[in-house]
Amino acid sequence: MSRIVQKFGGTSVGDVARIKKVAERIKHTIDQGNQVVAVVSARAGVTNELIARAREISNDPSEREMDMLMSVGEQETIALTALALHELDVDAVSFTGAQAGIRTDGIHTKAKIQTINADAVEAQLNAGKTVVIAGFQGINQHGHITTFGRGGSDLSAIAIAGALNADRCEIFTDVDGVYTADPRVVSSAQKISEISYDEMLEFAASGSKVMQSRSVEFAHKNNVVFEVRSSFNFNRGTIVKEEVPHMEKVVVRGVAVDKDQAKVIVSNIMDKPGSAAKVFQAMADAHIVVDMIVQNVGRNGIANLTFTVPQGDTLKAQKALEPVLDDLGGGHVAVHENIAKLSVVGVGMKTHSGVAANLFTALAQADINIDLITTSEIKISVVVDLDRVDEAARVSHTVFGLDAE
Repeated sequence: MSRIVQKFGGTSVGDVARIKKVAERIKHTIDQGNQVVAVVSARAGVTNELIARAREISNDPSEREMDMLMSVGEQETIALTALALHELDVDAVSFTGAQAGIRTDGIHTKAKIQTINADAVEAQLNAGKTVVIAGFQGINQHGHITTFGRGGSDLSAIAIAGALNADRCEIFTDVDGVYTADPRVVSSAQKISEISYDEMLEFAASGSKVMQSRSVEFAHKNNVVFEVRSSFNFNRGTIVKEEVPHMEKVVVRGVAVDKDQAKVIVSNIMDKPGSAAKVFQAMADAHIVVDMIVQNVGRNGIANLTFTVPQGDTLKAQKALEPVLDDLGGGHVAVHENIAKLSVVGVGMKTHSGVAANLFTALAQADINIDLITTSEIKISVVVDLDRVDEAARVSHTVFGLDAE
C-alpha cells in the first residue's frame, strides 16, 4: 500500500461542486489501494476577501489577528472536504495545521516550519482513515496560529509528505504542470515533463505562480520528489526532482514574470562603511524580502541604493527606513510600482555562454529598456516597465527556442 499526499489549491476547491470533485479524486486514489493525506487551501478568493474585511477596519492590522483570520479559510475547506468524502463512504477526518503537529517559529504571516510531529496523522492512517489537513498554517510555541504566506499550502503538503515518508506527493492546481512560460502570456509555451529543484526554485522566486519558493526549497532540502498536475484531468504533470546530467542539455528551461514587484530608491545617503548594512538590516528586522539590489558609485560623499521588494511591503519598507535615514543624517526614499521582473532560468547556463548577450540583444531589438539586472548561476533577471513585460516574455521565449512547433 502506497502512502500519497495530495494537495489541492484554491481553484480546485473553489466551490461546493469542485470540492465534491476533489473528494471523488481522493476516493479514486484510495480505491487503487493507497493511503491518502489531502492538504487543501482556502477556496479561491476567500483569503483576499478576509484581508479586505480586515482592511476596512484597520489600515495597519495586527499580524497575529490576521493569522487568526486568514486561517479560517482553510478550516472551512477541510471540514467541507471531509463531509464530501463521508458522502462517498470514505472514513475521513479533518485536522488543522496544529492538530497535524506542524510547529512554527513566532513570525506571524510569514512563519517557518520548525518541526512536525506526525504521530496523530499516523494514528489516523493506521486506523484506516483518510486525513484532510488545512494547508498554509501551523502553531507556534505560545499556542498561537501562524500562517506561511501566499502559496503556503504547498509548503504544508511537502512538509507533511516528508514527515510521513510518503511514496508520492502530488500538487494539484488549475494548470496541468510547469510550462516554459505562463500560457496566458505566451501562447506558444510548452509543458515541461521534469525540472530540477534548482530550476523550480528559481522559477518560483521569479514570479511563477505554480509553486511557492519556500516549498520547493523545503522539498530540495528534504529530497521530497513531487509532481505538479491538474485537478481537472488525469494527465501526467511535471515532476520536480534532483538534477540529472541530461537536464543541462537545455540551456534555458523557461521564462518567468513577476508583476508583484516595487522598486525602492534610497537616495542622498552618506557614502560610508555601514550605510548599506543599516538599510538592509532594517529590511531584515521588518521581515521584508529584498530581491534585486544595485548601488551606484558614490560621488562627493553621497550614494544611492536601489532594490526591489514585494508590492505589499512598500509601506512597511518606507516606515522601516525612516529611523535609518535619521541615523544616517538624511536621505530620501522613493517607491516606483510600475515595474516588473523578467527572468530566464536554466541549469544549462552553468555550461553554456552567450545567454545574457542573446537576452539583452532581443530586448534591445524590441526597444524594451532594462532598468536593473541581477544574475545567479542558472538565472538572469531584469526589471522592465510593467506595460512591456508581457512582450518581453514573448520575445525572450522565442529567442531561446522555447516556442512550441
